[in-house]
Amino acid sequence: MAAVSAEQFAALQLLLKLLQALHCLTRLAVFRDLSSAEALLAVFPENFHQNLKNLLTKIILEHISTWRTEAQANQISLPRLVDLDWRVDIKTSSDSISRMAVPTCLLQMKIQGDPSRCGGEPSTSAVTMELSREMLDTMLNGLGRIRDQLSAVASK
Repeated sequence: MAAVSAEQFAALQLLLKLLQALHCLTRLAVFRDLSSAEALLAVFPENFHQNLKNLLTKIILEHISTWRTEAQANQISLPRLVDLDWRVDIKTSSDSISRMAVPTCLLQMKIQGDPSRCGGEPSTSAVTMELSREMLDTMLNGLGRIRDQLSAVASK
């Protein structure tokens, strides 16, 4: 392996800084939806080279829709609820009399993981939980608030 001179090392560091700056600029354009020339040009400092500024703006505007689509396709998503099953059980025996004949809700959810994290084929797992009446009431109240917020956003 050949040794790198100090000049070559300095040039590589400069190239790395340039690539990092271009990466930041393209991320900014994609995630802040800077899809007009005016919006992009406003990001550059005043003393930036005019021809280079125009060239970079032109290149970004040509590719921004592709980059945005690709970024959305590669987003990490939360697990998705596939199936839900529930039943109410009453314990008939326990080591404590206070827990006997108390109804509980057994909730089983089938959850599908993010396909991009599973090599293309989404994994499905089952999650089972036991809820007391109080815990179930709390969960239902929370879900009701989520439903109301989603309805309010959807109606706008």
